[in-house]
Amino acid sequence: MSPDTPPSDPLVLYGESFASRLMLGTARYPSPGILQAAVKRAQPAMLTASLRRQNLDSSNSPNRFWQLLAELGVPVLPNTAGCHTVAELITTAQMAREVFNTPWLKLELIGDDYTLQPDTLNMVDAARQLIQDGFKVLPYCTDDLVLCQRLVDVGCQALMPWAAPIGTGKGPINPYALQTLRARLQVPMIVDAGLGRPSHAAQVMEWGFDGVLLNTAVALANDPVRMAGAFAAATQAGRDAFLAGTMAEKASAEPSTPVLGTPFWHQA
Repeated sequence: MSPDTPPSDPLVLYGESFASRLMLGTARYPSPGILQAAVKRAQPAMLTASLRRQNLDSSNSPNRFWQLLAELGVPVLPNTAGCHTVAELITTAQMAREVFNTPWLKLELIGDDYTLQPDTLNMVDAARQLIQDGFKVLPYCTDDLVLCQRLVDVGCQALMPWAAPIGTGKGPINPYALQTLRARLQVPMIVDAGLGRPSHAAQVMEWGFDGVLLNTAVALANDPVRMAGAFAAATQAGRDAFLAGTMAEKASAEPSTPVLGTPFWHQA
């Protein structure tokens, strides 16, 4: 390895390694071509996709969206977006496993239609059932420490806590909760939902989170392709800063230049 080659630092989820720590959603892009270009620019670890994007009612006409994802060659992470009950979620998950031919699943169980906040009361039971059925579950959850601990207890080997409600772009609205979550739980955590700027991604990565998942912030940018690249760079920068170790904050100014050779009255 040359001095300029960074050490290997893969994202490891359920024992599988990924070169990137960025995941991308596939909805709301201006066109399929822009989606493809954004994915190629960002080089994400996974692409999330909803079963509802598949035309399951027609066995004769091919699904162009699925063909597009297959052509990109990026692992697909199906999600259960739009599910409001555990029974609906389980059925959707099983169908997604057949359609996408993967045990990976982003668990989404909506508890409130206004904020799209996850159903924290029923999510743990849903995760338990899915894990028992052989799924590799990545639950989209709030930053509640007790909820996240219960999800780990039933077998989730990674979590996806939100930074803010889906699509708001507000960035981390509760830094204390997220940082507490990161300090207390040792499983990989991907910050999902609410990130609006590359600086938000860099910030949560500096706190020690293992990755970020984005959709709206890229898809609705004026230039989604350029924004995809910006988020990829910011995610890596935040990770590098975390590994390097940032300086401690100080209450007062401290000179960064040495005092050697300056008059003594300037050194007091």
